[in-house]
Amino acid sequence: MIDILIATTVVTGLGDMGMSLSIASIGSAIGTGIAGMSAIGAWKKMILSGQKAATALLIFVGAPLSQVIYGMILKNAISAVDLNPDSYFWQMMMGLAAGAAMAGSAIFQGKTGARACDAIGSGASDIAKYIMIIGIVETVALFVMIFTMTGLPTI
Repeated sequence: MIDILIATTVVTGLGDMGMSLSIASIGSAIGTGIAGMSAIGAWKKMILSGQKAATALLIFVGAPLSQVIYGMILKNAISAVDLNPDSYFWQMMMGLAAGAAMAGSAIFQGKTGARACDAIGSGASDIAKYIMIIGIVETVALFVMIFTMTGLPTI
């Protein structure tokens, strides 16, 4: 009888396989797109009415980008724990859920930024208050990242 030797390689440290980063990044892309389209419309409205186009609108367009960073930090934290490969499915599910929550935050940051751009384009230039609202929506993504990281096992 011939014995077959099967060589297996166990790769460790894959974590959530980039799920938290990629899903959060999708949300950031959607959020920046939503706010960006609104900024262009607000600039058009301002220029046609003889006003100077407010560059402050870029703040609202760029705000959803931070969720990419949070997704990367979380992905690296999950990978760094270096859990057993048998748990990769659960690590991926954790990354997927956290990434989806961060994506939701990014999308709604984009929608909030779009409303701020529209308000500024219509002459309601209370930028500081709009930035505070964007910051509150941002807090959701920060909480998701931090609470998920504190729930990771320590080795």
